[in-house]
Amino acid sequence: MKPLFSLLFVLFLAGTTSAASAAIETKTVLFFGDSLTAGYGLEDAATQSFPAVIQQKITAAGLPWRVINAGLSGETSAGGLRRLDWILRAPVNVFVLELGANDGLRGLPLDALRANLQSIIDRLRAKNPSVKIVIAGMKMPVNLGDYANTFADVFPALAKANQAVLISFLLESVAARPELNQPDGIHPNAEGARLVADTVWKTLEPVLRP
Repeated sequence: MKPLFSLLFVLFLAGTTSAASAAIETKTVLFFGDSLTAGYGLEDAATQSFPAVIQQKITAAGLPWRVINAGLSGETSAGGLRRLDWILRAPVNVFVLELGANDGLRGLPLDALRANLQSIIDRLRAKNPSVKIVIAGMKMPVNLGDYANTFADVFPALAKANQAVLISFLLESVAARPELNQPDGIHPNAEGARLVADTVWKTLEPVLRP
C-alpha cells in the first residue's frame, strides 16, 4: 500500500502544482491605437509610452499580465480595421481600443468612424467572445463646434452599446497643457505620457484584477 500511496501523493502534488500554474498564467492586454499609443516623439517609446508605463504598474502590482503595444502613428479607424486580423493572430484577453483622433483631426465623416470602430469590436468578439474591451474616449478642440461635440459622443455610445469599459477622455489633465506636451501641442511628452498612464490605470486596473 505504501508505494501506491506514494504514487497517488505525487500525482496529487503534480495536479495541484499544475492548477496553481494555470491560476497564475500570464494573460495579454493589447493596446491598439495610433501615435498616442505608439509613443510618437518620445526619446524612448519602449519605456516612456503610456502602455509601457502601464506594464511597469502591472509589474509593480504583481499582476500576471503582459502588455503589447500595437500603436501605429498616423493610424485612422479605417486603417486599424484593415490591420486588425494580423494583430489578432495572437491571443488577446483585454483589448484597449484607442483610435479616432486622426479621423477627427482630418475631419473625416463620423458615421464612418462609428462603423469602423463597431466593426473592430465585432471582429474581436467573433474571434474571442470572452475578450474584455476597453474604449479610450477622445475629444477634439472646441473650436470645431458641432463636429467636436458629436465626435466626443461616439465613444461613450459605443461603450454602452457593446458593454465595454470606457476611459472617458484619454488625455484628461494633459490636453492643451504645453508643459505636458511636445512642441506640436498634440503628443504628450514623457511626463504627459505618465499622466495618461495614470488615467488609463484607474479604469484598467479593476479589469485586470480577479
